[in-house]
Amino acid sequence: MRHRFIEANRKRHPARLMCRVLRVSVSGYYAACGRPPSARTDRQTALTARIRTIHAASRDTYGAPRVHVELTAQGMVCSKNTVARLMRQARIVPKTVRRFRITTDSRKTKAAPNLLGRVFTAAQPNRCWLTDITFIPTRAGWLYLAVIIDLYSRAVVGWAMRERMDRRLALDALGMALDRRGIAPDILHSDRGSLYAMAGFRAAQSLVY
Repeated sequence: MRHRFIEANRKRHPARLMCRVLRVSVSGYYAACGRPPSARTDRQTALTARIRTIHAASRDTYGAPRVHVELTAQGMVCSKNTVARLMRQARIVPKTVRRFRITTDSRKTKAAPNLLGRVFTAAQPNRCWLTDITFIPTRAGWLYLAVIIDLYSRAVVGWAMRERMDRRLALDALGMALDRRGIAPDILHSDRGSLYAMAGFRAAQSLVY
């Protein structure tokens, strides 16, 4: 019945629009009409299938921008708007990744004094390094990244990546920074996250200074 309605109104409205409103697949409509789908329809059907594959490989986390980047890397020529439209039509929705910060229970750990205050400038190199940890979703799972930058130049002086967020992650980044600069900073500033508050990292700091 829906296919007949679409066929009767093709001169007034685009077939694809009516299919979307009536929730009829374009390929199903053409099959019911006994017509082969157009080359454009075939291409968009193949593109939607590729989008589903990429979205599934990302563990359902990729939205249209990232899917478009992956399609381009695979040699598929299409616009970001086309990808977004096809995802909407196919109801391919990315999962929301909950962002979080690592915090420490202040009742169990004693925070180091904040020597930096809110003065985020340095008069010369190696006066103050800033360090923090973030996480990156990959196809294989989470990848954790620890970075140390020199506040003077904002240059990255040390970094480390691991599949686990543990003490070794923070220590490896600190070790790289010390090896590359050959000198310890006057201040190594971090948040009060558990990795920076644990005894192992605090002990390493005391040995450096």
